[in-house]
Amino acid sequence: MLLKVFNAAGELVGPIDLPAVVKSDDEWRAQLTPEQFQIARGKGTERAFCGTLLDNKKNGVYACICCSLPLFSSNSKFDSGTGWPSFFQPVAEENVSTLRDISHGMIRVEIICSRCHCHLGHVFDDGPAPTGQRYCVNSESMYFVDESALATLADPAVA
Repeated sequence: MLLKVFNAAGELVGPIDLPAVVKSDDEWRAQLTPEQFQIARGKGTERAFCGTLLDNKKNGVYACICCSLPLFSSNSKFDSGTGWPSFFQPVAEENVSTLRDISHGMIRVEIICSRCHCHLGHVFDDGPAPTGQRYCVNSESMYFVDESALATLADPAVA
């Protein structure tokens, strides 16, 4: 799959062809906390206004909790008032995929990490300019990397 990743200089590069990250549930459980596993692998949702990344105002990148793929940049984050970190676009379109979600009696668009299929949240058409999109993401599905440390996200394929 073609994805964009960071190199050793902390620059977003690509797209480059990378393999999917596939693990068993036992391997994911060994890597993640129980809450992260329930949300990221079980398609759960954290309670509104409780996520650790909701009020983060630092500059940097939000990466997948499961495979470290860069997902969202702080420069696309906005306060949606919904209680979850919200972004108007991914760091790279190819890094976030969508699926039709008809669970809970609703029709929504689920967002997942393109490399490992980690459940991130949902995308809605009520976001701000320039995209009009609101990527509503669970804090438990991501971790934050400060802009001064982007080289730590360097993918071995380009490092």
